Amino acid sequence: MTTIKQDDFIQSIADALQFISYYHPDDFVKAMAEAWRSEQSPAAKDAIAQILVNSRMCAEGHRPICQDTGMVVAFVDIGMNLLWQADMSVEEMVNEGVRRAYSDPENVLRASMVADPAGARKNTGDNTPAVVHTRMVTGDGLSVRIAAKGGGSENKSKFTVLNPSNSLVDWILNVVPAMGAGWCPPGMLGIGIGGSGEKAMLLAKEALMEHIDINELKARGARTTVEKLRLELFEKVNALGIGAQGLGGLTTVLDIKINDFPTHAASLPVAVIPNCAATRHVEFTLDGSGPAQFTPPKLESWPDIPLGDGAGARRVNLDGLTKEDIAQWRPGERVLLSGKLLTGRDAAHKRIQDLLANGKPLPDGVDFHNRFIYYVGPVDPVGDEVVGPAGPTTSTRMDKFTEMMLAETGLIGMVGKAERGPAALESIKKHGAVYLMAVGGAAYLVSKAIRSARIVAFGDLGMEAIREFEVEDMPVTVAVDSTGQSVHLSGPAEWRVKIDALRRPN
Repeated sequence: MTTIKQDDFIQSIADALQFISYYHPDDFVKAMAEAWRSEQSPAAKDAIAQILVNSRMCAEGHRPICQDTGMVVAFVDIGMNLLWQADMSVEEMVNEGVRRAYSDPENVLRASMVADPAGARKNTGDNTPAVVHTRMVTGDGLSVRIAAKGGGSENKSKFTVLNPSNSLVDWILNVVPAMGAGWCPPGMLGIGIGGSGEKAMLLAKEALMEHIDINELKARGARTTVEKLRLELFEKVNALGIGAQGLGGLTTVLDIKINDFPTHAASLPVAVIPNCAATRHVEFTLDGSGPAQFTPPKLESWPDIPLGDGAGARRVNLDGLTKEDIAQWRPGERVLLSGKLLTGRDAAHKRIQDLLANGKPLPDGVDFHNRFIYYVGPVDPVGDEVVGPAGPTTSTRMDKFTEMMLAETGLIGMVGKAERGPAALESIKKHGAVYLMAVGGAAYLVSKAIRSARIVAFGDLGMEAIREFEVEDMPVTVAVDSTGQSVHLSGPAEWRVKIDALRRPN
């Protein structure tokens, strides 16, 4: 009979979370490499290249793949004959493992969990609690599937209950474009079909723990309804032309994963949850002999990708920019930023809004006149770093603040990830501003362009504080120009037509 010691389980959780913070699953790396080789859209190919280069850098440097080091989700299967040598509950042990992992001084991970979610939303400080699902199974074994799920992709989760006679495929093909690019494609879609509402969501989340194997399925052919659906949706979702980072291209999803469960005769519950380009999950078992062991992937799995020297990109000095300067920039243009910019996310924008509404000045050092803001919540630095991984957060969350910022602070530019909504596009056009896109899933790579970093306001907000970054050749793309033209609208539309032409018989 197996006996599991408390500290072995806790240490396994901590080691697993550290492991997945800097190692992509091997199957994901191989699928992304294939997507990079086959991609024909220059913008999408460059985005995939940055993600892969970032991935290898993190594997070598043992630093987080993404600044959003995720909400911990664990599926724990416990044998009914298992014995525990523990004085903590399973959830308490998982949470202690999370605390150890996220406070490891050699690779500090960002704490993103907030308590009192409908009220004060105060950061818990150690990324607990985890979301833990336990299941009692036969035998005396213990198996764990654990993931660090980013907020950008989790926020795009969708659920509905269809009429049983409605088309599940049609619903998904309507839902995926509505997700935008905030989930950082290319990635995976987990789909849950059947059961009840909560069961469908759980099925979808569990599906994301599986390995990428769509090419093997295509080679042998579908044998079940679920496998037929996977193949159909894989082809049709990629035909939408959304592409890497929503820029338009051949690959939007690397795989479609589906779990199903019997359901009521009157219902067809369907859930869709995307996994981003920072896919992070691992599984392990314990047999009582000690903590789990994790085998790093071989560096040969990553393709050798040179990012180039910036030839053809517009080099920009952020210090002294004017609206007349940025009016020359065009959608899709590659830009290398140097100079100083301020940072800020949701909480900082809300505080700015409250100050302005009450006729109060902004804090000392916070002057947005003719300047850019970067939507980012970085990881704390370690060693000689000036800042930890510092990739962009989803910009649409700041859309409701955009008119205020452009009209009342003198701001002329924004940097983030994914598309902007109609109101933000109108404000950008109205004020002759611009919006630049950095690649989501390339946080460590982006951080290497940051030469200095200091907190200038709202330090109590932690990762959401306003900072001043000094950057050198920070790579971005003009996503919305000063006339309001967006590559997130034009790119996918262009590539839908191209993909249709490519697939049409001669």
